[in-house]
This record gives sequence, C-alpha cells and structure tokens, in this order.
Amino acid sequence: MPRFTYRQYSLAGFAFCASGLAFALFLQHAQGLEPCPMCIFQRIAMLISGLFFLAGAIHAPKHGGRWLWSGLAALAAVGGAIIAGRHVWLQGLPPDQVPACGPTLDYLLGLMPVMEVVQLVLKGDGNCAKIDAAFLGISLPGWTFLAFVVLTLLALVAPKFAKRESIFA
Repeated sequence: MPRFTYRQYSLAGFAFCASGLAFALFLQHAQGLEPCPMCIFQRIAMLISGLFFLAGAIHAPKHGGRWLWSGLAALAAVGGAIIAGRHVWLQGLPPDQVPACGPTLDYLLGLMPVMEVVQLVLKGDGNCAKIDAAFLGISLPGWTFLAFVVLTLLALVAPKFAKRESIFA
C-alpha cells in the first residue's frame, strides 16, 4: 500500500474543504438555496478546517508539528460536526416542536454582541429545520455532518500514517 506524505494528506484535506465550500456556493448562487444561520456556521467551520489543512501543507512539519496542524484541523471539523449534527436533529423534530423562525443573521449581528448571536443561532429556528434538498434520502446538513467526520478522521490519521521523510531530502 503506498504511503503518502504529510503534505499530501494536508492538501487532500484542504481540497476536500475547498470542494465542499464551492458546492455550498454553487447551491446558493446557481440553485437559489439560501443558507440558514446554522449553514453559515458550518461553512465557517469548513473554512477554518481547510485553512489549518492548508497551513499544514505549506509548513509540512516533522513530528510534533504535524499533530499541531492536524489537531487544529480536527478541532474545527469536530466543531462543524457538532453544528451539523444539531442541524440534522432540528430537521428531525416533529413540526409542533420546531422552534419559531427567527430574524436573519445580518440583523442579529447588527443588534446583539457576537457571542449572543452564536448562542442564539446554535439553538436553531424554523429556518434551520426546513429541509430544502436531500440526496439519497440524506439532507444537506446530514451530508455535511458526514463530511466533517471524514475530515476529522483524515486530520487524525495524517500525522500517524504519513510517510516519514528523511531530514536530508
């Protein structure tokens, strides 16, 4: 079985994140699916994870530095998985238990401090409970949750299984 370098693992993680964000932007701008506040937070987590993967690819550290970049990418991916999991949970609620729809994220950010907005958005509302699209019976937040799981696993596998590079190479 061929072994990959840490840089290759990191570039794969970055490419995965960039593809996910590109697909989200395609759905928004080409297909007209407006993202709810939780979707935006998932995009932010995907962006942060991708930036940590990119930093790991550029730096291509040896030994402990690999765990630093991969750990940060994994933390961002776990955060995204938590948000996506909460989103899937909201979508699975019976209609009578779905929270009422709230104001837009832009409006909230203009009205409240950022941390209060984050807490309010993570509670979710009716906008987040609506299923706009699904593929193979899984909603978009469900696929995003699976993507974050894959990113977390990739981040944790990369430092352990990356090919050891010679210091003289």
